[in-house]
Amino acid sequence: MKKFDVVALGELLIDFTSNGVSGQGNPLFEANPGGAPCNVLAMLNKLRKKTAFIGKVGDDMFGHILKDKVEEVGIDISGLSLSKEIPTTLAFVQTFENGDRDFSFYRKPGADMMLEKADLNEEILTNAKIFHFGTLSMTHENVREATKEAIRIAKEAGAIISFDPNLRAPLWNSLDEAREQIMYGLSVCDVLKIADNEIEFMTGTSDFDEGVKTLKVKYPQIKIFNVTAGAEGSYCYYEDKKVFVPSFRLGGTIETTGAGDTFCGSVLNYVLENGLEGYSEENMKEMLIFANAAAYIVTTKKGAICSMPEIEEIEKVKNTK
Repeated sequence: MKKFDVVALGELLIDFTSNGVSGQGNPLFEANPGGAPCNVLAMLNKLRKKTAFIGKVGDDMFGHILKDKVEEVGIDISGLSLSKEIPTTLAFVQTFENGDRDFSFYRKPGADMMLEKADLNEEILTNAKIFHFGTLSMTHENVREATKEAIRIAKEAGAIISFDPNLRAPLWNSLDEAREQIMYGLSVCDVLKIADNEIEFMTGTSDFDEGVKTLKVKYPQIKIFNVTAGAEGSYCYYEDKKVFVPSFRLGGTIETTGAGDTFCGSVLNYVLENGLEGYSEENMKEMLIFANAAAYIVTTKKGAICSMPEIEEIEKVKNTK
């Protein structure tokens, strides 16, 4: 028996989200705990799964805010390290009228980049049913080595590997380097969540069917391909089957930070409860409807880790279909 349903490795940071202006007309920002891997785990905790996080923050005010908040939502933090030399990574989020956003990262360097192989807690990794990662832990050499070692340990212990490219172009030395590391992630994962712009980045086509077909030929070990297409909805490709489910458009969207991570956590919850084999189109549709509903709810709130919906909220949105 494995102790953890899902273990994730990667960035944990503060998202400073736009929150109006002060009485003097200065922009105000709300400090929201974030970072894609922990966002995924926070959703899984709401779905009553056991999770653990591996990463590094600064031994500073922001690092302790993050440490306390992640522990508060129920994520095991015995794999979290604190750096006394490098500060916690910060991101400032500019929100547009349609709810989309742009990020400005303060990460040259940031503590999440400083994770090393020696920081890894092997006991956590060997006790994971699913191991999840993205590419922000692949942008620099030391943390890249730590990520690949963690994948190796988890995979050898029988974990399902989940990958979300989560491309953030400004954080890479070059887009060629980003493409190379995404290719590595694709080569080791069993479950893939990939966004529409990332499909085009990796395959040169905006046609999802063609893009997925190309990736399936190169990476035949991937069982579940999920493509998120923003406000349009999401697609699931499984063996020779394809299902599309439109997004929920019930109004009230504030920003989209964390929506993809919420979707990803919901999908991993479905995999935990149903395995990876024998999916019918009905299974695929059921998975996407739940994940889309959860993602919609997060877009109506600020931030991610503290905004994950309860099961009852998700079911209520699902029933509007």
